[in-house]
Order: sequence, then structure tokens, then C-alpha cells
Amino acid sequence: MAASSQPPSPAAFAARPRGPRRRFITELPPQGTVDEVFLATHKQLRPNRNGQLYLQVELADRTGIVTARLWNAGDEEFGGFDDGDYVRVRGTTQLYQGGVQIIAQSIDRADPRGIDESDFRVLLGGDLDRLEAELIGVVESITDPQLKALCDAFVADLDLMEAMRRTPAGVKHHHAYAGGLLDHVVALLRLAERIAPIYPDVDRDLLLVGVLYHDVGKTREIESTKGFSYTDPGQLLGHVLLGLEIVDRKIAEARERTGGKFDEELAVRVKHMIASHHGHYEFGAPKLPMTLEALALHHIDLMDSQLASTIQLLQVEASMDGGWTQYQANQGRKYFRGSRPADDAAAPAPHEPAQPPKRTGRG
Repeated sequence: MAASSQPPSPAAFAARPRGPRRRFITELPPQGTVDEVFLATHKQLRPNRNGQLYLQVELADRTGIVTARLWNAGDEEFGGFDDGDYVRVRGTTQLYQGGVQIIAQSIDRADPRGIDESDFRVLLGGDLDRLEAELIGVVESITDPQLKALCDAFVADLDLMEAMRRTPAGVKHHHAYAGGLLDHVVALLRLAERIAPIYPDVDRDLLLVGVLYHDVGKTREIESTKGFSYTDPGQLLGHVLLGLEIVDRKIAEARERTGGKFDEELAVRVKHMIASHHGHYEFGAPKLPMTLEALALHHIDLMDSQLASTIQLLQVEASMDGGWTQYQANQGRKYFRGSRPADDAAAPAPHEPAQPPKRTGRG
């Protein structure tokens, strides 16, 4: 919850609704009423076409994110809560541009006492601990001394590791939850360990280092202490350029760890993987993948991000009628969900990271 210089009085909190269990975002109908508590992120006071102000805020729980709008709002409504607060929202849902949004009648700061954090966090402390331990275990399996030194510089940076635990991999798309970046990187490490034995010409250690560092710039691109939004450096430079700055510093630290031994070509190969992991110029890649490891990184990153975002889409639209999702203009398609009995549409279970693979040999 966001910190405040003056703690609000009990009267400033909206009472938590009583009655049946909460409805998660994935269960919100396309037309219905809402009286529920959410986590507020990225609030904005914006003008409509007539110049009248309205409050827009992204609301989150552990199943996803939904946009809420409060018409005819002003400074009082905007200042009534902070990003990172729990808020009680009363209003109605409607379809807008293929998705559900909330037209709010009121948005009030909710009393955090009695809030079940597992309703709002995809990853809890124990989940993050297990993911972090798995990441460190993979780093310890790297045998190349120069690349091992570069990974050790990463995990020894406690501020960076803490940022990985709280930063999402994206603000709205794949892995858009606290710790989503750590979850995404560990998923890619698992994929990398599986494909490297199939393609012996791919340097396993180099690929794993590319996975570890490919999105590290997001720890500076995304503000993650009070909800999720883009920082000024994030908007001006983006995570690829920020990541290259970070890896340059870590290569310098690795040279200190190895007595100055870090091959210049190896440094360029690592930085090339960061620069090219988006795979295409139109997707924001400064360069196209031009090494085997960069090509492999691009494809496993694309697979994990697209599958994760599509799974999230299917979950968000789980309450809608019919076997298909809404048409997704940015992907040029809709997705087939299939028909499920109503009893199957229960709230999704809390996220539980997959068990790490058993290691054989040096992997």
C-alpha cells in the first residue's frame, strides 16, 4: 500500500463489502453491477472531448487488470486515494473496444485491515523465494568463468534482485503483476535449458546469460513501488537501452571479479542478445538477431510472452458468453475458448510456480 505522510482516519476508509466471496476481474460480466475492492494502479485525471475531467484508474486483482472511469471527477476524487491503495469501487460494467470496463459511481480508499493479500497478488513471498532460488541455481550451473562472473554480479546486486521480485514484465500485457519479471525470466531459463541439448551448436551458458539480462532494463523502465507505470527514463529510452547500460556496468564488475579477463567479443555477444531479443525492427529491436543464441532467445521470449498474454486474455473473458474471445485488433484474430459447463468457471486458483526441472549433468 502506498505510504502517506498523514495516516487517514478510520472514517476515510470505505467499508469492505460483506456477503458472498469476492468476484474476481475474470468473473466480471460484460453488463452488470460492481461493488468490490481492488488494487488501484496508474490513476489519471483526464479531459474528455468536451473538456470535462474524468478519473481513470487501472484496477487489479490476482486474475488481471480492468480499467475504471469516474465521470465528472476533480482534484478531490483524484486525491482520495493513491496508486498502490486498495479501493472500494461501486458502479457498472460495460463492453468497450472488445473488453470489459467499469463505469464507476464512486471510488473510495478501502480499509486494508482484513484484506486477503492472496486475492491481489499473483505471486506471494514464498512463490518469489522459490523462483529466486531457482534462478540462482541455474546461475550456479554455468561453467564458463567469464559468464559465471557476469551472472554473479547480477545476483550479488541486492537492489537489482529486489527489483526483479516486484517488477512486472509489462504494465498491461504479459506477466503484468508484481514479480512478473522474475517469473518470466525463470520460465525462459527453463525453456533455454530444454532446447540447448537439442541444438549442441547453441552455447548453453551464453544463452542462459542472455535470458538473465534480456529484460533487466525493465527494473528501471517501470515504476513498481506504487502500482505500475513507466518512469521518465523508461519512456525516453525504453528497457532495451536501459538494459544495455546495466549490462555494461555488470561487465565492468565481472572484469573486476576475473582480474580484468572478460573477452570483448563475448561482451558484444551478450549485448547483442539484449539489443535483438524483440526480433524485428517494427517490434522495437535496434538490431535483428544475428547469432544462434540471439535467435534462440528471441523465439523463447516470444513464445512465453505470447502464451502468457493469451492465457490472461482467455481468463479475463472467461465470464463472457460464447466460445470465442472478442476480436483482438492488435493480433488480427480472436481466440477459441471452447464450451465449458458453468461449474468450470470458478475463480482461478492462486498462482503456483511450476516445480523446477530436475538437473542432470552440468545442467
